Amino acid sequence: MTKYRFGIRLCFAVILGAVLAAPAAMAQDEEASPKPGKPIQAGEVLSGELNALRIRDAKKGKRVATYQLTSEPRRLPPPNGLCDLETGPETFQLVPANDAQVAQLRPLVGKEISVKIDEVACAQEAGQMSEAVVTKWSVVTKH
Repeated sequence: MTKYRFGIRLCFAVILGAVLAAPAAMAQDEEASPKPGKPIQAGEVLSGELNALRIRDAKKGKRVATYQLTSEPRRLPPPNGLCDLETGPETFQLVPANDAQVAQLRPLVGKEISVKIDEVACAQEAGQMSEAVVTKWSVVTKH
């Protein structure tokens, strides 16, 4: 019932598949693992695009003004380190301390800004939508 050519075709297909799959397997091995970002210390400047987040307070249910800065990956100072990420956090949640800081950030949403970091930690609570949380900060320059 089977033809002699069927075996030749099957053998050809297996060899062809092995030849085409070998370079892809080697490329995956050669691919470099992502390198951690530059370390960031208190007093350094972090630049990136500012986004507004819609978060409600867990206790009162009121809307809380919160902003997110998307930047290049950065390592945090010990003991936080990489925040259980391979390259360090890329999104930083800016928590305004007062209404003046909210008024300062509101017109900058969607723009590139620079922020001087005074206190930063890894996100650990359920309501935090970023990888790291910046609790003390100040806007340095507007681009």
